[in-house]
Amino acid sequence: MALKVKAKEQLIKVGKYAETYRYVMMPELYTALTQDKVIKEAALRSGVSRGVMQACWDAAGEVIKAWATEGHSVALPGLGTMRFGLRAKSVDDVNKVKAGLISSRRIIFTPDVDLKDELSKTAVQITCYDREGKEVKRVTSTDEGNVEDPEQENGTTNPTNGDDNNGGNQNGGNGGTQNGGTSGGDNTGGNSGGEGGDDGYN
Repeated sequence: MALKVKAKEQLIKVGKYAETYRYVMMPELYTALTQDKVIKEAALRSGVSRGVMQACWDAAGEVIKAWATEGHSVALPGLGTMRFGLRAKSVDDVNKVKAGLISSRRIIFTPDVDLKDELSKTAVQITCYDREGKEVKRVTSTDEGNVEDPEQENGTTNPTNGDDNNGGNQNGGNGGTQNGGTSGGDNTGGNSGGEGGDDGYN
């Protein structure tokens, strides 16, 4: 089993490498598996009927949703934990604190150790395409298999000096981070990870 990635030669329009062609890496599009397919496969692997599996799936989903919206960090069997959080602007005066400071609500998933280990050991197969869309090379990764941890985005758990930060830990906002997707090692063409001017609270 391997993760499939494509590296496509693209014209960079902004930044350090503007007006030059560079190979930008991005995940290949995966087929979205339907809930019915997942339930059917889980029923086969567990030996229980599909109806029983459907009932268990629905019940687990309702419990997770109810407890998470009550502020709990809820275990997802074999996967990790899920909780809700939010992004909000910081203010220097308690009288300025209001609901309008909230910019977005978040769903935060923290993978467990076994899942991260499995991902770190999974090979990455890279297919390279030139600017015309022609396949020119295939590569199998030799990276260290590092897996990002949403709880340790930048090694800090509290905002400092009232700065506006992004966050994800339970003790307040993390220092401003921009852990977006990288492209070809230079962050050009990737997704912007941070959301400037916000603190993260959970």
